[in-house]
Amino acid sequence: MIRKKLALNLFLLVAAFGTYAQNKIPQDSVLKPIVKRSYLDSIKGTFVVNETSDCIDNQHIKELSNTQDIFDGIVSDIKNLDLNIKVDFDLPTDVFKERLRLLDEKSPFNIEYNPQLENLVKNFLKNRKRSYERLMGLSQFYFPLFEEAMARYDVPLEIKYLSIVESALRSSAVSRVGATGLWQFMYETGKQYGLKIDSYIDERKDTFKATDAAARYMQGMYKIFGDWELVLASYNSGAGNVSKAIRRSGGFQNFWNIKHKLPRETQGYVPAFLATMYIFEYHKEHGLVPYKPVAKHFETDTIALKRKVSFKQLASLLDMPESDIEFLNPSYKMKVVPYVTGKNHFICLPKKKLAILASNEDKVYAYIDHQESKRERPFIRQIKPRIVKEIFDTEKGIEESFVNKTESKKPLLQKFHIVKKGEDARKLAEKYNVAIADIKRWNRLRGIHLLKGSRIRIKYDESNMIAANAVQEIEESNPVALTTGGNGSKIKTVDLVNKEVKIKNEVNTTTDTPLSEHTVLQGETLYGIAKKHRLFVSDLKKWNQIENGIVNPGDVIKLIEPKQEVIVQTDLYTVKKGDNFGKIAKNYGVTVDELMQWNDKTSKDIKVGEQLKVEKAIVAKVELPKKKLPFDEQKLYIVQKGDSLFKISKKYNTTVAELRKKNNIKENDLQPGMKIKI
Repeated sequence: MIRKKLALNLFLLVAAFGTYAQNKIPQDSVLKPIVKRSYLDSIKGTFVVNETSDCIDNQHIKELSNTQDIFDGIVSDIKNLDLNIKVDFDLPTDVFKERLRLLDEKSPFNIEYNPQLENLVKNFLKNRKRSYERLMGLSQFYFPLFEEAMARYDVPLEIKYLSIVESALRSSAVSRVGATGLWQFMYETGKQYGLKIDSYIDERKDTFKATDAAARYMQGMYKIFGDWELVLASYNSGAGNVSKAIRRSGGFQNFWNIKHKLPRETQGYVPAFLATMYIFEYHKEHGLVPYKPVAKHFETDTIALKRKVSFKQLASLLDMPESDIEFLNPSYKMKVVPYVTGKNHFICLPKKKLAILASNEDKVYAYIDHQESKRERPFIRQIKPRIVKEIFDTEKGIEESFVNKTESKKPLLQKFHIVKKGEDARKLAEKYNVAIADIKRWNRLRGIHLLKGSRIRIKYDESNMIAANAVQEIEESNPVALTTGGNGSKIKTVDLVNKEVKIKNEVNTTTDTPLSEHTVLQGETLYGIAKKHRLFVSDLKKWNQIENGIVNPGDVIKLIEPKQEVIVQTDLYTVKKGDNFGKIAKNYGVTVDELMQWNDKTSKDIKVGEQLKVEKAIVAKVELPKKKLPFDEQKLYIVQKGDSLFKISKKYNTTVAELRKKNNIKENDLQPGMKIKI
C-alpha cells in the first residue's frame, strides 16, 4: 500500500514538472515592446560621422572656463595690495635685477628695477603659485590668438599678458562697473571700436573681435603717448586721467614718476602686468609647472549657420554639453545664434563636432524647422473644416513617416523637373516636400546649385504628394497667421492650429492607364483632381496656366506635362587675372566638376588668357493651351493704379515688347484707366 502511494506521488510530481516545462515560454518568443524613436533620435541616427585622430575631452573646456576665483583674486590684489610692504620669499634682489635687465633688452617696455615691483612679484609667487600654473595651461589656448592680432597692428606681443591682469583669461568676466570680456571693454569703448552689442550678441566677449579691438586701441594710444607703460595705464583709467597725471606731476612721462597722480587701481595695474610678464618668462626658475590641458592643441573652427539655432538644440544634436558650446561662443548672450537675412553669424565648435554638423546640415535644419513648427503662434485664423479634415484625419504623422521612411515597402513615384532660373535643390525640396539630401543622391549632385534647363529626377510617395498639395491649398484659401516683420510689414505664416500635421496614407489609386486630360465635374477642386490622379497641384496649375487655382465644371484639365526640348549651347570664356574654377563656376551657375569635365581638366590650374568651354541649357519655349477668356477680356485691359507693362505682361503671359507694339506705348505713357489691347 505504501509502495503504491509512493509511486502515485512520484508520478504526480513528474507530471507536474512536465506540465511546467510545456507551459514555459521560451525567452526568444516573448514579444518585446517596440521602442518608438523620437524625431531627434531619428535625425541623429542618419548622421554621417567623419572620424578624426584628435579626441577632445570635455574636461578641458571645464578647466578653461573655471577661472572666476583667479579673476576675483587678481582684481582684489590690484586694488588692495600695499606695494611698499616687503614679502619674505627666496628671490635675491641681485638675481631679480639681472632678470629684469634681460627682459628689458628683449622687450619694447622700459623695464627697470623697482622695490615695489619686487614686492609684488614675490607676493604673487608666494600666494598665487597655483593660480599662475593654471593660467599658464590656459594660455596655450589663448596666447596664439592674441599674438596674431598684436602682430597685425605692430603692437608688442607682450601685451598678451595684460589679458591675465584684466580678466584671468575668462571670456565671460564682468567687472563691478560693467567692463566685459577678456579685454574688459566698457559699453561705450566697445561701440567706439566697432564691437556689436545688441539683445542677442555682445562682441566684447568674442575672443577674436575683442582682441582685434584691444590691439587697435593700443596702437592708437601709442601714437599719443609714445610709451607702452602709459598706454597700459590709459587702457585701465582712460587717456584723460593719464594726461592729467602728466600735467600734475610737472610734465614727467614715465609711469613710475606719475604713478602717485593716477587712480589707486591704476597704480597697481602696470606693476601687476610687469609682475605677470616676469612670472611667465621665468616660471621654470621658480618651479612653476603649467597645467597640462587634456588636448595640447585645442582645435576649433567656425561655421556660418543658416537658421536661428539655440545652444540647447546644438547640444542635443551633437551630443556635447551645452556649457561647452557656451564657453566657445560667449558673445551670444541668450545662448542662441540668431539668423538675419544678409548677415552671417558663426558658431565655434571643436573640429570633430563641426565635421558632424557640416556633413549633416540639411538634417540639422530639418530638426530645427520641426521644432519651430511646434511653437505656438499668435492670431491664428480658423481653417476651413474641409481642409482640416483632409489633413488631420490620418493614421500616421510626418514624424512617424520620417522615422519609418526606410522601412516603407511602397514603390516611389517618379517625375522629372526642368530647372528654371533661380531654382536650386533647396527650392525643389520645398516644392516637392522631399529632402535636399535625397535630391542630391537621386541626381548624383555634389552641391545644391543646379544648371538652368537641366532635368532633375524627383521621387515621391503619396504622403509627399498630399502634403505638398495640402499646403498649396491652405495657402490659396488664406488660413494664415499674421505676424509683424522687423520692418513693420505683415508676413503670412501658415499655422495648422498648433498641431502636428498628419498625412493620410490611404490614397485612392487606380490601375487604369494614365489619362492625358480630365473634364472637371460639379463640386471638384484642383486639389481633388491632383489627389485622384496622383499629381501635384503646382504641376496642374503650370500645365494649364491656372493662376488662382479655381476650376469650373466643364473645364478640360491637362494631366500630362508638355514636352520641352532642351538645347545645349556652348560659350567660350577667357580667363582673367584673379579667376579660378570656383569663381567662374559660380558666375555661370554651374559646378566646378562640370566645368572641369567640359574642358577635360584633371587639375584646377588655369592660365590668364586661356579659353574655357561653358555649356548652357536652353529650354525651347512650348506654347501651352491657354485657359479661354471672354472675348472682351481678350481684347482690352483697363490699367489699374500700380500697374506696369512688366506686371501686365506676366499676368497675361505675353512680353513687354509685344504690349508696346500692339498699343503704340512709349516709356512713360501708361496711366491708370487706360485701355490696352492684350
